Amino acid sequence: MEDKDLMENELLVIKGVSDLYLHGTIESTTAEVHEAFKCALNETLNIQNKLYNLMSEKGWYKTDTAEQTKIDTAKQKYSVMQ
Repeated sequence: MEDKDLMENELLVIKGVSDLYLHGTIESTTAEVHEAFKCALNETLNIQNKLYNLMSEKGWYKTDTAEQTKIDTAKQKYSVMQ
């Protein structure tokens, strides 16, 4: 398996774990449990960020630039909701 494939798989796992920790944090019933989930979430977000940056540097994680008209439309749409 190529390094790129391994990193893509790792990134997918980290994203899934982050989602679980986020929901654990939101649904916590005590301050101690909330803090434990929040710390775990922050750690996984840091790992995700490092993986993303490394993949991006290697050209393995490409993103598309949004069109300015779409950005302006979204801004207008959501500014009305406030």
